[in-house]
Amino acid sequence: MTDQPHHGRAEPGHEPAPEPGNEDAVRQVARRDGEPVPDPGIGEHEPRPSDVDRALEKRAELQVSAMFGLATLLTLGFCVAYFAIPEEETFLNTSAMNLALGLTLGGALLLIGIGAIQWAKKLMDDHEIVEMRHPSASSPEDRREAVAALDMGAAESGFGRRTMIRNSLLGSLAALGLPAVVLLRDLGPLPGDALETTVWAKGMRVVLDVAGTPIRPDEVELGALINGEPEIVFRNEEDEPLEGAEKQAVKAKAAVILVRIRPDEITPPEGRENWGVDGILCYSKICTHVGCPISLYEQLTHHVLCPCHQSTFDLADGGKVIFGPAHRPLPQLPLGVDEEGYLIAMSDFPEIVGPSYPTMPQDR
Repeated sequence: MTDQPHHGRAEPGHEPAPEPGNEDAVRQVARRDGEPVPDPGIGEHEPRPSDVDRALEKRAELQVSAMFGLATLLTLGFCVAYFAIPEEETFLNTSAMNLALGLTLGGALLLIGIGAIQWAKKLMDDHEIVEMRHPSASSPEDRREAVAALDMGAAESGFGRRTMIRNSLLGSLAALGLPAVVLLRDLGPLPGDALETTVWAKGMRVVLDVAGTPIRPDEVELGALINGEPEIVFRNEEDEPLEGAEKQAVKAKAAVILVRIRPDEITPPEGRENWGVDGILCYSKICTHVGCPISLYEQLTHHVLCPCHQSTFDLADGGKVIFGPAHRPLPQLPLGVDEEGYLIAMSDFPEIVGPSYPTMPQDR
């Protein structure tokens, strides 16, 4: 098997490649070198309508600028929809907000892409450029040529002189930063708006998660772990259940776990000697590291494990951290029993529920 020579270079036993533009000579070399398809060469350049008609050129420029301008308006519409459309609003059996956000941001990106393609196809210079092969390590001369080619491309694109297209493109791209800023709002509450309390209050019953039925102390078995919620999740003062985003917001902070431990195995922190009922203790289900829900319970050691980053808490010792990245114990909810014999909260959590952050309880 013999190596084929590169066009444009003289190889031993072969004649130098013909000059570019000499199509007949190129075809002869192709047939002589055994190439299956002769190189057809580059045909004569045909100008586009916008190259010869000033009116068409102006119309194309207006079209591209209009696309970039409309993309800017759609981006602003994204920001308006985020704040103006209620989260519970539906349209065609789907979230109206999500639909509006997708259509506006998707439309803005689509128009910027179409506008850039139209700009290149109708207004930028379209003559062909041939580049011969060269060694992978570019010489200083090649680098200078590359910079010159980039400068020529910038000049030929008209980016400097077509100010209307340039400014509308820059405006549409700059406006795309607004959705990124707006969506930061979904990362959590603002620094001054973080709720440091939950819906738990004195006298509120602890009910089973999912079922919503109240819990009697004798229903909690030794060594078992029960997932609970405040009764308000399932019925409020009007005896109506919470629904939608309101329900999820309440559950996200007020979810608890109940465990029953032998009283002689419990080491309550100072002041919490009476926070349990017959060995039944109640803790927040939200890990104090980054807020993952925890429920992996080891009844022999009374340890509960967070599945996200393996923070481990001792429920028999005030929920203190014994392993992992968490820095605060699990918040404990003081328990009592109401007149009908059901478990109730005696107050809200005394500590902040959720991931750790600089404001500590004593600073409140």
